[in-house]
Amino acid sequence: MARKNRWGLVEDDEEGAPEAPPVPCWLCERPLGETSEWHHPVPKSRGGKGRVALHPICHQSIHANFTNAQLGRMGDDLAAIRAHEAVAKFLDWIADKPADFHVRTNKPGRQRR
Repeated sequence: MARKNRWGLVEDDEEGAPEAPPVPCWLCERPLGETSEWHHPVPKSRGGKGRVALHPICHQSIHANFTNAQLGRMGDDLAAIRAHEAVAKFLDWIADKPADFHVRTNKPGRQRR
């Protein structure tokens, strides 16, 4: 029996049936792992209602580089977010990491202790 999961993908309950393709992260487009978070491309404080699934490290990277006001102005323009210098560098670095890879994300300009 087929049913839709929360991402709208069809899943089969029967053994041997093909699995649904992995859901990609909105920012880095790698498949999501065991842990994922929801992100509002337009912050709720700016009237946003839509949500997208992200890796926790990708979610932290967005909020480390942009304020809610900046995200509100950009809307859901993923190309503008990816074009940001620090985010582009992050995406190059994270591209070959496993889905559940995670390290602490520092805000730009902060010194590590």
